Amino acid sequence: MAGSSQQRVIFPHFKLKICLFLCLIGIVSASDLTSSATTAAISALTFPDKQLSPAFYALTCPVALATIKAIVTAAVLKEPRMGASLLRLHFHDCFVQGCDASVLLKDTGNFRGEQGALPNANSLRGFEVIENIKAKLEILCPGVVSCADILTVAARDSVVALGGPFWLPRLGRRDSTTASLSEANSDLPSPLLDLNGLIAAFQNKNFTVDEMVALSGAHTIGRSRCYLFRSRIYNESNIDPTYANLLRANCPKNGGDDYLSPLDITTKDAFDSAYYRNLIYKKGLLHSDQQLFSGGYTDSKVQDYATNPLLFRLDFANAMIKMGNLSPLTGTEGQIRKVCSRVNY
Repeated sequence: MAGSSQQRVIFPHFKLKICLFLCLIGIVSASDLTSSATTAAISALTFPDKQLSPAFYALTCPVALATIKAIVTAAVLKEPRMGASLLRLHFHDCFVQGCDASVLLKDTGNFRGEQGALPNANSLRGFEVIENIKAKLEILCPGVVSCADILTVAARDSVVALGGPFWLPRLGRRDSTTASLSEANSDLPSPLLDLNGLIAAFQNKNFTVDEMVALSGAHTIGRSRCYLFRSRIYNESNIDPTYANLLRANCPKNGGDDYLSPLDITTKDAFDSAYYRNLIYKKGLLHSDQQLFSGGYTDSKVQDYATNPLLFRLDFANAMIKMGNLSPLTGTEGQIRKVCSRVNY
């Protein structure tokens, strides 16, 4: 009991030291010292999950996070759509084999990667931003920062650059030497799924229904092509007629497959909760979007997020941390790629 009492006295001072350390290396600002994000960071530092920690690079590459943030912020300022592209890259990576940067591997003569999978082909973007970050970090800290961690941090920084929440991802992932085309085709949720299909796809990765609704809020940014929502705007009844007519003007029944429409027509490049308000007014772009508010048991959560943006920000950040922890390679597993698009030889 004496030992336990002493630990209770010392631990608050230890937490304060960690807070100050996080400020020093730029993970949090001084104003964040009492925030829930900082508390989560402390927990991650003191009780690491499978060797992952927000401060993983504090000693081996202290400039890593600042370098990633600078390049991502510049890319998003130049092209706001890039924010959604980088967030989507992280999602499509983690849902296939876990967060291991397998999505970045290009096909070779004797290797088939995931980029040719139906959900990825001709739609994934942002590879050049990730490669730019990797090239810079290989100069500053050669062989230290993994492509998987770059994807994870870049997703967070993209959201922040567009006005979304900040969170502390745990770092220390390593890069895979394999990819799975079949798993990319089977495990990535289709925009044509109904509500039960969406729930099943996310439950397959151990997400709750509420976490699925929160992660779907990523569609507050980004674009989708005409061929993915054509059936909805011509054949479905649970869509606002004015909104449908607006979309039909640029997405005819035949042709125009590559016409891009914002997933959130209200604030297309701002990370906010307008996506959920749009669903209430039957202005979800994709069939799978509108399924979240279609008379089912996710309606109440959509209403919660539509009326309480702070709740959405908190739940989204927590769900992103959980997604980033999907089946990471750590320790001596995998490798640290020198170039993100190919394995080391």
